[in-house]
Amino acid sequence: MGISNDTISSTVDSLVPSSRNRDPAISREEIFEVLSNERRRLALQYLEQADEEPVPLREVVDYVTSRQNGASLEEIDSGTRKAVYTALRQSHFPKMDDMGVVEYDQLRGEIELTDTANEVQMYLEYVPKNDIPWHEYYLGLAGVCAALVTVTWAGIYPFGGLSWQLLSLLFVLLFVISAVSHAYHARGNRLENATVTEEAQ
Repeated sequence: MGISNDTISSTVDSLVPSSRNRDPAISREEIFEVLSNERRRLALQYLEQADEEPVPLREVVDYVTSRQNGASLEEIDSGTRKAVYTALRQSHFPKMDDMGVVEYDQLRGEIELTDTANEVQMYLEYVPKNDIPWHEYYLGLAGVCAALVTVTWAGIYPFGGLSWQLLSLLFVLLFVISAVSHAYHARGNRLENATVTEEAQ
C-alpha cells in the first residue's frame, strides 16, 4: 500500500518546526547579548506593545528613531532615520531571528515576537538614569527587614523594645508603599511609551 503525499507532507511538517514554534529556551548570556544594545531593547518594547502582528519594519524604525533621539520624527533628519533602518534591517533583526527571539521576514519587512521573547521580556526593565532596578530595590528592602528582625530579636537598642506586632505592621507598610510606588512608576512608563508611539506613527 502506497503512502500519500499528504502523509509525507504532514510527517515533514512535524519533524521540522516552524520559526514561530521554536524552542523557547535561551541562555542568560544570549538574553544579555540581545539587551546589551539600545536599539534592540527599544525594538522589543515596541513589538511587545503592538496591537497586531506581524509589525511592519517602518513602524519599529520610527519608534526606535524617536525614542533614541528624544524627539519627534519631524525634528529628526532623514539620514538619522536611515541609519536606524539599516541597522535594524541588516543587523539587529537578523541577529534576533537567529536567536529565535523574533520571526523576521526580510522580504516583506515584517516582524513577530516568538515564544522565546517572553523570557527576554522578563529582563527588559526600564530603569531611569540614576535609578536602580526594582528587583534590586526589593532585595535591598528584604535585607533591611531581615536586619530589623535580627536586631529586635537580639534586643539591640533602640530596636530591642519593639513588639513583634509593631514590627510586622512596619514590614507590611514598607511593602505596601513600595508596591504602590512600583505600580505608579510602571504606569508612568506605559504612558510615556504610548505617547512616543503615537508621535512616531
